[in-house]
Amino acid sequence: MIDPGKRPYHSDLRATQARRTRAQIVAAAAELFVANGYAATTVEAIAAAAGVSRKTVFTSVGSKAALIRLAYDQATAGDDEPVPLRRRPAIQALEAEPDPARMLAGFADLLTGIHGRIARLHAALTVAAGSDAEARTQCEELERQRAAAMRRPATLISRRGALRRGLTIATAADILWLHSDPVLYHQLVHKRQWTPAQFRDWLTLALQRQLLR
Repeated sequence: MIDPGKRPYHSDLRATQARRTRAQIVAAAAELFVANGYAATTVEAIAAAAGVSRKTVFTSVGSKAALIRLAYDQATAGDDEPVPLRRRPAIQALEAEPDPARMLAGFADLLTGIHGRIARLHAALTVAAGSDAEARTQCEELERQRAAAMRRPATLISRRGALRRGLTIATAADILWLHSDPVLYHQLVHKRQWTPAQFRDWLTLALQRQLLR
């Protein structure tokens, strides 16, 4: 007779193994997407790089489009914990910052870290969106989410009475949306050889000058 008390242990073990396998697949996919591009990266290549079967790739994650989206989301967060960015301590600390200038400096620092992880993957996804319908859907959804997210810091600056005169929350959100585009980091850091610190300082100054009184 099987001891029912052992079931949670075995269930936890299976869940841990599944999560580890999923992480291997996502990491392998992200590396291949960046190195070879989305179109040239096959599910078979991802499976081989992750050391799993093709079937395991599909059962663990799904299609290539699902893989690049999951890789993007995890790179944005910096881990695979199922915690939305809005609930993470770094974001909550920024939202609680009473000084708008310091809040924007923290925002620029946070974005610099995120873009360091996602800029090349974003470039691969953008190229893929030009020819792959699923990738295009993922790309459009990410853009919608980013645009919607920028309204929050714009609103917080407005509530603190710090928005530059004549600037609406909607326009401020658009400015934040433009400057939070990973393309900027990719162009300046990866192509023009800026350091991440240079990018962070430029972004801080640009946002403070354009948004604050």
